[in-house]
Amino acid sequence: MLKDIQIAQNAVMLPINAIAARIGFSEDDIIPYGRYKAKISAQALARLNNNKKGKLILTTAINPTPAGEGKTTTTVGLGQALTRMGKNAVIALREPSLGPVMGIKGGAAGGGYSQVVPMEDINLHFTGDIHAVTAANNLLAALIDNHLHHGNSLGIDSRKIVFKRVMDINDRALREVVVGLGSMANGFVRQDSFMITVASEVMACLCLANDLNELKERLARIVVAYDFNDKPITAADLKAEGAMALLLKDAVLPNLVQTLENTPCFIHGGPFANIAHGCNSIIATKTALCVADYAITEAGFGADLGAEKFFDITCRAANLKPDAAVLVATCRALKYNGGVAKKDVAAPNLAALIKGLPNIEKHIENIRKFAVPLVVALNLFPEDSEEEIAAVREFCKDKGVKCAVSEVFAKGGAGGMELAVAVLDVLDEESHFTPIYALEGSYYDKFEVIAKEIYGAEGVDFLPSAKKAINSIVAEGYDNLPICTAKTQYSLSDDPALLGRPKGFRITVRDAYVNAGAGFVVMLTGNIMTMPGLPRQSAAENMDVDGSGNITGLF
Repeated sequence: MLKDIQIAQNAVMLPINAIAARIGFSEDDIIPYGRYKAKISAQALARLNNNKKGKLILTTAINPTPAGEGKTTTTVGLGQALTRMGKNAVIALREPSLGPVMGIKGGAAGGGYSQVVPMEDINLHFTGDIHAVTAANNLLAALIDNHLHHGNSLGIDSRKIVFKRVMDINDRALREVVVGLGSMANGFVRQDSFMITVASEVMACLCLANDLNELKERLARIVVAYDFNDKPITAADLKAEGAMALLLKDAVLPNLVQTLENTPCFIHGGPFANIAHGCNSIIATKTALCVADYAITEAGFGADLGAEKFFDITCRAANLKPDAAVLVATCRALKYNGGVAKKDVAAPNLAALIKGLPNIEKHIENIRKFAVPLVVALNLFPEDSEEEIAAVREFCKDKGVKCAVSEVFAKGGAGGMELAVAVLDVLDEESHFTPIYALEGSYYDKFEVIAKEIYGAEGVDFLPSAKKAINSIVAEGYDNLPICTAKTQYSLSDDPALLGRPKGFRITVRDAYVNAGAGFVVMLTGNIMTMPGLPRQSAAENMDVDGSGNITGLF
């Protein structure tokens, strides 16, 4: 059986100008990055003028195993299947972060015969967008320390600097650091910390902006520190937003690539869904809606994280109304949620799968709370037994939800025809999309709604540090913002060990902070960290490149 990278390397790709032409862009409308990648120019985007013509389909998932369950693969396969049916479909995905690529989960370009290509480029440096976010972020961090060094005319309290440096690699040693050590010329000595780039507010600003001008406005609003009177200091106070936007002027343009079957795909922006808002850029999604009849996007991790944030944050910022949702499930993830160890999930175990079905039940209920038509996509693996597949189908039937098997990993678009037909069927239903909470009201009340309605918690415990932070956020005038929860992706709760559909638990909020530029308040729950670490055996150990530039070990 061929590996993902071998399948991708054997792909017959079309020149990117041919892919662009399929969706109405001329050669003058694109900025090529080699033969098979391009950005859409600002002039072409302006000409579209957000004239939406397509239906918006969101792909989300149940709580996964640590290896992921093929949500991107399903998204790509669905797009390919719709294309095979003669439909004008375009996919919109997030860019892969080097953190998981070099860590445990792997890339974010799909898998098997449902991939976006060129896979190696996409999973590594691509068009440099994430590096540009890193540079813009760290420029602002450098300007903060430079301001302290040169007299601190803004009166920044160095103990209350809240803006962090970033890098796009999992590096636990950088979670807590001290900067400025050495002579006086090396800067002001203070404690600092790093985040992974894709969890940064700069990345969120990029993904939630509608154009470069709005991006600059969002960057200006970023709160970087507080002065000795607890007044917020912003990037605008440091006169940083212009230079930051300059570094991001190309990164703000969406990237165009193709699938193995030459379906157009925008890949743009890469926020994590467990510690950020987890959706690709508004610009990419709106562009897809303008040029296609069916725009298929995804939200990271389980529906309790990515989908909730897509509905409550992204849709509000972009004024989007999803027409349908696809909930990806796998037999092995259900068995994992039924108590089977990750190493044993491939073995048939009908009893464990049935025990794990309450997890998918909760996610079905959650999507219905947003009043969006729904299809369950059962992403098949070779080891899945007929009894297990039948059990999932019967369960969904009992819940009144369409369930379609998906074999897009092994068969590409041909393996997604049943899913495509089911999606087209539910698109005939009217979406009555409504966010789960109103923006007005206290952050305590809004998070109680998320915790109880989406996670199924009995209630929320706000630690004193969180209460202090929330009260300060309101006092500073940052009220009526949506909430972005930082929470483990492996459980509906904030404890990764509580699998399935846990009952009788409470969510603990240990801290909160405002991302004024992104336009949301982050709630930190459980032990979630904003700088992940590498596993005992990282994926990077198996990667190599020969003297001719041929890559091996990349999935």
